[in-house]
Amino acid sequence: MSNKIFDDDNNNNNSEPENYVLNYFEELAAVNVNDKAEDKNGLTYLSWAFAWGELKKRHPTANYKVYENAEGWIYHTDGRTAWVKVSVTVNDIEHIEYLPVMNYSNKSIKVGEALTSFEVNKAIQRALTKAIARHGLGLYIYAGEDLPEAPEGSQNANQGTSQPEAKVRKRKQPDNEPDPVPDDPRAIYQELKDVIAKNGLNGADLAAMFNLSKTSTAADLKAALDYARGLVR
Repeated sequence: MSNKIFDDDNNNNNSEPENYVLNYFEELAAVNVNDKAEDKNGLTYLSWAFAWGELKKRHPTANYKVYENAEGWIYHTDGRTAWVKVSVTVNDIEHIEYLPVMNYSNKSIKVGEALTSFEVNKAIQRALTKAIARHGLGLYIYAGEDLPEAPEGSQNANQGTSQPEAKVRKRKQPDNEPDPVPDDPRAIYQELKDVIAKNGLNGADLAAMFNLSKTSTAADLKAALDYARGLVR
């Protein structure tokens, strides 16, 4: 490998400057949360505690806020159903998440029926997880959550909808899985270069994101390769 990884691929002056700094969203979006997610009933859950812990490790000054209504309640209502409003602030950037208070079937609970502090608390923690995701951490596992439901009578009409707190339909595995990643750093490096070249990816961005250099370990290179493969699937 050369002294500057990918430098032989970036003579077209399209690479980022050497002092390129990864913005905080890119940093958080690059965190792999797969090993912390749990599958239940065909859906994927991400713990709010894990999401908050990972965020605070990287951004200790991050904070969250639960918005109260005019009466000082921690939920809001229109007299029919209820919702919560939670925000997370990172680097002085606030993202707000609104989430209905729902039952075990992911349906809004009607005020005066089964609305309790337990359901409200669960909604707050789920909204917290989603607000964190708006900053990048675990955002990819929400892909497809906002897709419309299938019409009644269709094949998928009664299969349920995705629930917040990183609860989404499981991704279908591609028909052709990529070849296993080799263990030799040089072989991984070459495969990474091939993926970048064939798909027009920016090698400088990847190098900065994963802090790659000629002394990078196989694990670091594997992480970059897995990420690059995910971009082109």
